[in-house]
Amino acid sequence: MSFFNQMKNRAETVARSAVSNLGNKCETFTFRALPESVEQMRALPEAALDTPFKTAALTVLALCAFAADQAAGTELLNYLRGPRPLTGHDISFMKDRFRGGERNYIIFSYFGGAKPENDYTPGQPYTVTVTSDSHSYDEQGYARLYVACGGADSPRPVKLRKKGDGQWCLWEQYLLTDIRQPKSSDLWA
Repeated sequence: MSFFNQMKNRAETVARSAVSNLGNKCETFTFRALPESVEQMRALPEAALDTPFKTAALTVLALCAFAADQAAGTELLNYLRGPRPLTGHDISFMKDRFRGGERNYIIFSYFGGAKPENDYTPGQPYTVTVTSDSHSYDEQGYARLYVACGGADSPRPVKLRKKGDGQWCLWEQYLLTDIRQPKSSDLWA
């Protein structure tokens, strides 16, 4: 292969790599406490909802609130959803996922340091890592981001929609799917 062809192939490889990494971004958010009311959430700098990353991170906090207190969590999630409040079906689904508190560990798996070996006990302060990929913004007006999960092999998606005022609202979340059991619950461990 000629020197010219080698250089051309190398340039094509670099260009393909740059395109595949286009849009790849990672942001980690730190929270000293978990909000228990809309007022507490609004006091957080992320509550501006001016990036989809902030809204995705706050979704984890709102789901934690739902696991502890359905009414408070519903208010927090409705704040994040903007003009599209939760439906009865949405609430029923979440109640089922958190039934009796036996699976609350699922939502805590999205905090840094939480893993099956420590029964999903998050580190403090709480951290949430959100990433995008080259296809996160394929649909105009929407973003599909991913939240790191200590109980799964890959991060879980959250879909957000941009309002006309520039705020990013929660559209869909897939954070309540099953993960590896906490060590204390795993009969085979």
